[in-house]
Amino acid sequence: MSLSEKEIELVDEFAIYDDWMDKYEYIIELGKDLPLIDEAHKIDENIIKGCQSTVWLHAVYKDGKVVFTGDADAIIVKGLVAILVRALSEEEPDAIINNELEFVKEIGLQEHLSPTRSNGVLAMIKQMKMYALGFKMKNA
Repeated sequence: MSLSEKEIELVDEFAIYDDWMDKYEYIIELGKDLPLIDEAHKIDENIIKGCQSTVWLHAVYKDGKVVFTGDADAIIVKGLVAILVRALSEEEPDAIINNELEFVKEIGLQEHLSPTRSNGVLAMIKQMKMYALGFKMKNA
């Protein structure tokens, strides 16, 4: 599934819910299915700066694609990590770097999250793009 197909799928899933409380519950459910980061990667270097909660994000480069794992110490944030990992994991670096991730706006995350959580999502996206850029440069 391409990145744009994953984005469409996420937008469609969130469109089912009219109420934002239901969407929050769905985000929490997604967090429960997040493939957890290996405990060995829960180190300071993998903590996302700019998040209110503690968020760990780890990336590896495998078969030309970036594979992300992550975790968070807050249930809603864990769901946000799950959404981003689902969208961006298993993608080529260029796809991650060049994608505007419009689904974040389409779902309504920026307008319905607190400013600190919204900033945290942006910090996670920035870090994921930095990982992708690093892998691209290293493997160019």
